[in-house]
Amino acid sequence: QVQLVETGGGLVQDGGSLRLSCAASGVTFSRTVMAWFRQAPGKEREFVAGINASGGNTKYADSAKGRFAISRDNAKNTVYLQLNSLKPEDTAVYSCAATLLGSIITSRRGYDHWGQGTQVTVSS
Repeated sequence: QVQLVETGGGLVQDGGSLRLSCAASGVTFSRTVMAWFRQAPGKEREFVAGINASGGNTKYADSAKGRFAISRDNAKNTVYLQLNSLKPEDTAVYSCAATLLGSIITSRRGYDHWGQGTQVTVSS
């Protein structure tokens, strides 16, 4: 059974930083494409960043470019999302997702497994 567990969310001021982690189990992590999505109240879940199985290729939403960084440690079965220069509009529940498909997919429909999410709140 695949399990994804996110940690690292919290309350931070405008301009602050957070580092999210997602620990995976029940899956061959080194063969899994991983991604982060977020969902704000009243909005649809949206793609934030993705990383391929080896970690050599990444993709970002326009809103994340230059501020967020996705990385992974296959030895620890963990993917990270570094959030810098946070803004109030980044407030959302951030969830990690996994797929065995070979490429980074920006649609939530492309992912088979999801974590429960971690809340990120940015105060102004």
